[in-house]
Amino acid sequence: MWSCLDFMDPAPECEKGLGLELVLEKESCHLLGSLALGQQYSSLGSQPILCGSIPGLVPKQLRFCRNYIEIMPSVAEGVKLGIQECQHQFRGRRWNCTTIDDSLAIFGPVLDKATRESAFVHAIASAGVAFAVTRSCAEGTSTICGCDAHHKGPPGDGWKWGGCSEDADFGVLVSREFADARENRPDARSAMNRHNNEAGRTTILDHMHLKCKCHGLSGSCEVKTCWWAQPDFRAIGDYLKDKYDSASEMVVEKHRESRGWVETLRAKYALFKPPTERDLVYYENSPNFCEPNPETGSFGTRDRTCNVTSHGIDGCDLLCCGRGHNTRTEKRKEKCHCIFHWCCYVSCQECTRIYDVHTCK
Repeated sequence: MWSCLDFMDPAPECEKGLGLELVLEKESCHLLGSLALGQQYSSLGSQPILCGSIPGLVPKQLRFCRNYIEIMPSVAEGVKLGIQECQHQFRGRRWNCTTIDDSLAIFGPVLDKATRESAFVHAIASAGVAFAVTRSCAEGTSTICGCDAHHKGPPGDGWKWGGCSEDADFGVLVSREFADARENRPDARSAMNRHNNEAGRTTILDHMHLKCKCHGLSGSCEVKTCWWAQPDFRAIGDYLKDKYDSASEMVVEKHRESRGWVETLRAKYALFKPPTERDLVYYENSPNFCEPNPETGSFGTRDRTCNVTSHGIDGCDLLCCGRGHNTRTEKRKEKCHCIFHWCCYVSCQECTRIYDVHTCK
């Protein structure tokens, strides 16, 4: 089992040539080096690679990869999970977390600015890494981590500790050491990224809950065992999306210290409640994402599907930025008139239905 000291000062790589089996999709490969920031990364594919061949790793991340290579697939899986959740949460927004295959960054220039979007991507990616590493350890896929043996509190009335409590503290530690490794500059952007990374990880810890199972004859609950479990990652995404909507705008302040000029962040509006460690922060305004703009990374919303009955941001009025929308009919084949037969199968017919599809002009 690892200790905090193991992470803080990893030993040098014992030998060159350590291979890493990463079966990754291109999006997670692109983000692995920088965890949602950075330069162009080539596709890693599904073959053994060396840590040194992962593009964009800073020296501390490279040492981490070489020394703890066994959990690197979980780190990459966590980044991929974060991207997928981002795309789900923003599916009805003008910026919908679109990834780019042939760009200098997986999200294009969008994350170059210290905007709400950058804040969310850092938070959800860091949370994804903590979540995936924690889950992988509990499933026994790694020999260097496992279940949480430190139960929090005595058992309650009618139940006792059992099962495998997920060690979220360990997953958070991995995410912090890997994701924050490149955020060591004394500037405002590093301060913002560190804050939002930590906000994402804190969300994992805050949402841990007891999960229980009954044991006994005929489903009785003579004995009930409980363990700590992570929530479904969708709950993490929903929570951080709310934090995106209420993110705190900051201003940059410069201070002279012994190491030179240091930039810090301060809440822009003193009358508002200052952000906590669980809130997302930003200090640059987002573009409106209505029109294509290669400088900001906006793709615009032309040809995006909109909801004609919604008055929200996914509705045709707001999503189409007042340009109006087109409507076309679309035929879809679906299962219908399904019948359950005893025992035990379902038979269905195939029906063709016509739908109206609305897209932005």
